[in-house]
Amino acid sequence: MTMSNRRSFLKSASTALTGVFGLPGLSMALQEATSPYKRPKLKITDIKTTYLQNFHVRIYTDQGLTGDGEAVDANSGAAGIVAGFRMFLTNQDPLNVEAIWERIRTSGIFGGAQAGQYVTALTAVEIALWDLTGKALGLPIYQLMGGKMRDRIRVYIDSGTDNRNDPNAKAFIAQIVENGWTMAKIDVDDARDPARFDRVNWTANNAEIDHMIDKVAFIRESLPRTIELAVDMHGRYDVPTAKRFAKEVEPFKLVWLEEPVPPENIDAMRDVRQSTHTPICCGENIYMRWGFRELFEKQAVDIIMPDVQKCGGLAEAKKIASLAQTYYIPIAPHCQASPIGMMAACHAMATVPNFLVQEWHWGHPAERLARWKQYVQEGDIIQKGYITVSDRPGIGLTLNEEAMKKMVRPGSAWFTA
Repeated sequence: MTMSNRRSFLKSASTALTGVFGLPGLSMALQEATSPYKRPKLKITDIKTTYLQNFHVRIYTDQGLTGDGEAVDANSGAAGIVAGFRMFLTNQDPLNVEAIWERIRTSGIFGGAQAGQYVTALTAVEIALWDLTGKALGLPIYQLMGGKMRDRIRVYIDSGTDNRNDPNAKAFIAQIVENGWTMAKIDVDDARDPARFDRVNWTANNAEIDHMIDKVAFIRESLPRTIELAVDMHGRYDVPTAKRFAKEVEPFKLVWLEEPVPPENIDAMRDVRQSTHTPICCGENIYMRWGFRELFEKQAVDIIMPDVQKCGGLAEAKKIASLAQTYYIPIAPHCQASPIGMMAACHAMATVPNFLVQEWHWGHPAERLARWKQYVQEGDIIQKGYITVSDRPGIGLTLNEEAMKKMVRPGSAWFTA
């Protein structure tokens, strides 16, 4: 190729790339190139909500395509908040996911858009937009987010037992082993501990500390060494209790100790972390990348745990992971979602290098597990402690709508305005 021809080729290629990949033209180019949605351009026509165990959103378009999203801890008016988003969604191109997200976020700056229910409701919308975009383009969400780094997502089970006096403990622990889990987590905070002196103050006395350590010892001695263990304190305790427990639990080599103190005081969390060799984890009640920034800057955590169904959405979870990566901190998402939200989170975590493990919270009691398996036609998406990330468009699961309709929470209805 001569120099003049090479220059001509590069010039024409540059022009083509600018037209296709320039931000204003990206959505239009993708739709024009993707059959059967060449024209007219997709437009959002409606958004509806329902409550099952969690909060679900469905976005409708003029082409008959829909997108589904899920949020957790969205019980306080999320449906009303989403109804307020309708003006920012109707007649918009759903492929402009991040533009829509940013417009809604910034519009709510005086309405609580920094955290809480506003962000949680927005999270469900964002996930539904990614699902819809993937379906429109015939691509799985992970491909839209840059491609996957792993085919499977490692999942740990939040154990339903931690007490050696539980008559069902041995049977349940046996199921952890038989089902191939590589990691489990237990809770050690117990409001009903008979050794407590005060129903409000969570400063643990010696007997409570002993009971907490015994829970860890029981599970650790009951599980093979190949199954890792984490412990959750649910942010209930004060600094003296957290430091004592973190020190005493060091011999068990936990993967992490979760929220030993409430997450609001980052200096307190750092104090606990600096006092122990036990890795400290938090983040399930922190929102968006701005909420995590100071945790990293003050070196207050070893592992972060954003809840992908409430932290802002899939793109936001990836941004949080990227921010964590600059501090060499792994991400282990909290998750109490149905298979819809769970698989959506898997798409995002498939694209980040510092992913560690993702929570699963439906194993106990048995009726919860039965509901879990009924959500989608694929049944149980977890096999031997892993989820294979779907290669189908969008989230990639087929909803079992008849079963889901039976799970609608009293007082709610199936996708109403």
